Amino acid sequence: MKSQAKLTGRVIFRGDPGYEAARKNWDPHTDRFPKVFVFAQKTQDVANAIRWARKNHVPIRPRSGRHALEGNLSQVNGGIVIDVSDMKKIKLNKKSGTAVVETGNRVGRIVNTLARQGYIAPFGDSPTVGIGGITPGGGIGPLQRTTGLICDNLIELEMVDAKGRVLRANQKQNSDLLWASRGGGGGNFGIYTKYKFKVLRAPAKATVFHITWPWNQFEKVVKKWQVWAPNTSTKLGSELSVGPKKGGNVSMLGLYLGSKSEAIRHLEPILSVGTPTQKTVRYLPYIECTKFLLAPDPVLTQRFSNQFSSSFGRRPFPNKAFKVMREFLEKAEGGTPAGFFFLNWGGAISRIAPRDTAFFWRDPKFYVEWNSSWVKPSHAAKNIALVRETRKKLQPYIVGSYINVPDQGIRCSGPVYYGKNYARLRRVKAKYDPNNVFNNPQSIPPAKLT
Repeated sequence: MKSQAKLTGRVIFRGDPGYEAARKNWDPHTDRFPKVFVFAQKTQDVANAIRWARKNHVPIRPRSGRHALEGNLSQVNGGIVIDVSDMKKIKLNKKSGTAVVETGNRVGRIVNTLARQGYIAPFGDSPTVGIGGITPGGGIGPLQRTTGLICDNLIELEMVDAKGRVLRANQKQNSDLLWASRGGGGGNFGIYTKYKFKVLRAPAKATVFHITWPWNQFEKVVKKWQVWAPNTSTKLGSELSVGPKKGGNVSMLGLYLGSKSEAIRHLEPILSVGTPTQKTVRYLPYIECTKFLLAPDPVLTQRFSNQFSSSFGRRPFPNKAFKVMREFLEKAEGGTPAGFFFLNWGGAISRIAPRDTAFFWRDPKFYVEWNSSWVKPSHAAKNIALVRETRKKLQPYIVGSYINVPDQGIRCSGPVYYGKNYARLRRVKAKYDPNNVFNNPQSIPPAKLT
């Protein structure tokens, strides 16, 4: 082991040129100072870094796209950050309808590469999120009612374990690891280096839409959306955003995998609510649709820090929940990217049983998240408190939480993120990482095996 405990790849120690650039994350107020960053060029570099960390008793954090919404999930004081973002190969096999991607790819790059060749890759709301992190946590987005979650399309993976061994998982070997990696969250079992996905043919053209309403109509729009969105065509995906009272509005973005006239027919129930101030409905080549939906979201130029929380709704919000929403939106800082975000559920997601993958939350009607943002560090505490208070007040109307939008204010978070799959995930953890080498403040602890 000693001879192999040598760092390889692009290695940046604290004090080296490039250290500050390596430390930057999506959250501009990153306050962790790792001992070293290793930018792996190949799987062996990841294995060497893990062995070096074990030999030197240094904590490990994996990193793919620098989009961790809680900074200490991808950075750690005095530790090693193993960053796979230089590993960017993408290999499409049209014959088998599969694509093998290295885990350093950002989602937008995969979507664009496959769309140019006539295939769909599921995506969320940002092109710069790393595929390495979004996949094991689930991977939600506007296409999910047709394609399922990103993790539902994962059929094989390569992962380096805590001993620096390279493992492969599919239905035939290490199938429990594949199960756990489809919704069990990143950074729990090892460091993923390659994913193999099944991919669908893309339509030549599809319809995208963007509708806005005045902020003061948010209650009637959200009420209608929560009834309409889960029951409309599964070829239609929509995200609904409500900004803060100061300067915000209501905005719905999405796509329909079909013609413009059909899209308008399906959209009619929501378009007839309130007085929309903008209506854009466009029938475009599929690759243009992906560009319309994946607005640029540069990772390293954010000015705002954020606190998020996330959950699921099994039924439409009652009036008491809207009162909580309104309080939050009235207190959130104006001029910052804060507010509520809803995404419709069902279709391909709910056709998979809760126990068939680690992603448990299959039967809700919609996904909901809320976040508060701030620029001045002195505003952090009140904004974090606002988000967490809102979660407490919404508790009677929500269930669970989404591990890719974590909230470290959630106590005993395992069953909240993973539902009834938590106990099995702990057993898988005990098998692949019994010494809990891969850990963070909300990671899965290994089961105590008797």
